[in-house]
Amino acid sequence: MLAAAVVASLALVVYTYVGYPVIVGLLARLAPGRVREDGAYEPTVTACVPAYDAASYLQAKIDSLKALDYPPEKLEILVYSDGATDGTDDLVRAMNAADPRVHLVGDGVRRGKPYAVNRMREVATGEVLLMTDARQPLAPGALRALVRLLADPTVACASGNLVLKGGAGAGAYWRYENWIRRQEGRFRGVVGVTGPIYAIRRADLAELPEGVILDDLWVPMRLRLEGRVIRFAEAAEAYDDAFADDREYGRKVRTLAGNYQLFAMLPALLVPFVNPSWFETASHKLARLACPWALVVLAVASAVALREPPEAPVIAAALRVLCAGQAVFYGLALLGARAGRIGAIARTFVVLNTAAVVGLYRFVRGAQRVTW
Repeated sequence: MLAAAVVASLALVVYTYVGYPVIVGLLARLAPGRVREDGAYEPTVTACVPAYDAASYLQAKIDSLKALDYPPEKLEILVYSDGATDGTDDLVRAMNAADPRVHLVGDGVRRGKPYAVNRMREVATGEVLLMTDARQPLAPGALRALVRLLADPTVACASGNLVLKGGAGAGAYWRYENWIRRQEGRFRGVVGVTGPIYAIRRADLAELPEGVILDDLWVPMRLRLEGRVIRFAEAAEAYDDAFADDREYGRKVRTLAGNYQLFAMLPALLVPFVNPSWFETASHKLARLACPWALVVLAVASAVALREPPEAPVIAAALRVLCAGQAVFYGLALLGARAGRIGAIARTFVVLNTAAVVGLYRFVRGAQRVTW
């Protein structure tokens, strides 16, 4: 019984973090999806920027939007101030005086991102909505890279590419995660989009439920259930700094609580043949939620089994190696960056899996706020 628990939990962890990336990478190479891109496609676009106390970095964001390689007369910029208290509203009004394409939206009350998105959707005039967060500036070619994918009517959303700078463990994890997204995008489509930068036709954006935590999952996966495709635009870059683990932990708790909420709100995602990307959803999202529990089972079952090792010397030796490997790994995680790059990555791995447990707790208790 213990041996079966060890094997099953180890198999799940290895499949989730190694097996699935290898498989989806092969599928992307052997069976790539086809998209009818059109670089000449230039619909009108509204950039939607939800902001809360963003005065210190909003100017750089708006400057990057104004510098996009796109016809200026076809670009509108909306900034929704979600009850900001740091002068964000005054800053946007000054921007509007200098450039009438920039508009302030909001009523001074803090309501959260779903309300902000719904309000901007109501007042936007563009055929396409560029959904982008306030902190991350965009590369000049980002919008064109997204829009050219939307020239294909089968494509519902085009996800951008968040590039993290810095040597924090979260940066290494994100590069790994981004590689998986690229492969999914080349195969049948990404499971979700990158929240700081994605594009969608205004007609395809349904009103967000009031309490939804992750619009970057709910919006695209609802459309995926209708048979539409979600693509990844590698050249559509947004830039941010990789956070240290303590700050990344809070962001990840929110994200993983949102994953649990997504499956509760859209249970059809869990059904094979109903969800066209069921394999990717189960392997990329569901398995990640199960891994923290598999890690606990692996640690406990292997330690208990080692007290009464099996008679077969090969199996006993493998069990000792497994226990020693876990001890070393968690020791490196405790040391973190003091143990070098490997220690930083090990710590990030443990932090992110811990966040999945806390995310479940917050989802069950309804304690995860939609404000940010």
